[in-house]
Amino acid sequence: MKTCRYCHIQILHRNLQKSCEKHFLFVFVRATVEEPKSHMWPSSHRLQTRELDESLDSFFDFLAKLALHKSFKFLLFGFFMTEAILLFSPHGSLLKRFPHKTKGRVHWILQSLCGSCAVLGLAAIYYNKYLNGKAHFTSWHGLLGLITVCVVCVQSLAAVPLIYHSLAKGWSLAKLKRYHAASGLVTFLLGCTSLLLGLCSSWFTESVGGHAWYLAAICPALSALIIMNQVSSAYVAKKRLQS
Repeated sequence: MKTCRYCHIQILHRNLQKSCEKHFLFVFVRATVEEPKSHMWPSSHRLQTRELDESLDSFFDFLAKLALHKSFKFLLFGFFMTEAILLFSPHGSLLKRFPHKTKGRVHWILQSLCGSCAVLGLAAIYYNKYLNGKAHFTSWHGLLGLITVCVVCVQSLAAVPLIYHSLAKGWSLAKLKRYHAASGLVTFLLGCTSLLLGLCSSWFTESVGGHAWYLAAICPALSALIIMNQVSSAYVAKKRLQS
């Protein structure tokens, strides 16, 4: 009797196990057949990927807009390079009470930032032209801007012997400083001319007009006059002291 009961219980257990396995298999098959849309989404996933790519393209397009190009150019010629030259002015220097060596180091840092802004500004407008399928360097502003960026980089590299004088054997430090100041003035004038040509572009004239345009044009012209006076007066004073 006991063995029969045990066999009956064992049979019931097997039947229950089989029914549970069938039920679990049915649920699993139903889940894999009816639910793939909730976790695989083949079509919607492609749609989301396309939307993400379009969002990234529009984001990078925004970063490469002319506003970013103008911001870097303004920082280059409107602040970093202007202040780097005015550091040695006896009247308008922010480090008037500091020694000349400290001014030279700060001047080198600001000029390094100038080179970075020049390259980033050129990269921004180049990428913007690339995204919009436009030709590169077709205007006087674009050509002169490219030349100015190259001159800024060369000017920064040519200043290395002023810090490490052993690299320029046979050249006196006074002569190197004179040439560096003259080439720096030419570089700054090229940048101001490039800014003025940018103000004459159709995009800027359509956006800004009237007295605001003349006010914007006065800023680079006035900066050029101030820097010219600074460099020329500094070396005229040195010649007077030497004589």
